[in-house]
Amino acid sequence: MNKITILPGASANLSEASFAIHDETHTLGNPLRWMIMKNPKVEFCGYSAPHPSENKIHLRIQMYDNESSLTALIEALEALDGVCGVLEEKYEDATKRWDPKVYAEASERWKPAADT
Repeated sequence: MNKITILPGASANLSEASFAIHDETHTLGNPLRWMIMKNPKVEFCGYSAPHPSENKIHLRIQMYDNESSLTALIEALEALDGVCGVLEEKYEDATKRWDPKVYAEASERWKPAADT
């Protein structure tokens, strides 16, 4: 099975199309919709999870000026991949600098005072 399929009802030039993205949930759906909507050529984008027992999301994209919704989807996925890459780098850098002793000392300072 393909990861992404075009659902029935898409326009011939794909300026309006709905996609099924398999094995994904709101974790991808919401940021992907946000990234797609940053594209000024996109008129509308929305997603839904058809049913909690189905591990897929449906994504609807409508474009201005007969642009391709498939191109918008691919560009958004690539951009989101880039954002995730930067986030991963920042996280790895921060974990390398993290010192558990500093955290323990800070936790001790912020403990509530004991009742007497």
